[in-house]
Amino acid sequence: MSAHSIRQVAYFVPDVAVAAREHSRQFGSGPYFIAEHIPLRTVLYRGREAALDHSSAYGQWGEVMIEFVQQNNPGPSAFHDLYPEGSGRGGFHHVALIVDSLAASRREFANAGFVEALYAEMNDGFAFVMVDAVARYGHMIELYQGVATLTGFYDMVKNAAQGFTGADPIRYIKFD
Repeated sequence: MSAHSIRQVAYFVPDVAVAAREHSRQFGSGPYFIAEHIPLRTVLYRGREAALDHSSAYGQWGEVMIEFVQQNNPGPSAFHDLYPEGSGRGGFHHVALIVDSLAASRREFANAGFVEALYAEMNDGFAFVMVDAVARYGHMIELYQGVATLTGFYDMVKNAAQGFTGADPIRYIKFD
């Protein structure tokens, strides 16, 4: 398996805005960019078509991006695999890796015995995969290819953190 660095750590929470404000206040992370009801044109949960309505808050904490994610619709998902629907529980969910080739990395992880819990595409075709690594590592692993829209977004979040004083920790964005 090729070398991969963690670029993001993510937590499943009931309310991304509340979680982002609390984390910013406690640790000085942020600011957080919240995308509500992220549009997805394709969702496969464990190989079958599914519905997924989720919102995320993205902020910087030192060298690592932090994501808080909430699921807005009922039903099975890679999030509910770790935190069952209705349990009221949340916590650490996944690490994200930016890979050179999503297709090659999917094969690498499958060959290493990992199962895909989620494959999703946004409306612009940007795809991401959630690999079930719970049995081995206690969390999911998210994979996405380092295309310009993604790396530009990561850069924007990191640059916004430069000189961040904690004022105005929540900013809303929209993905099309």
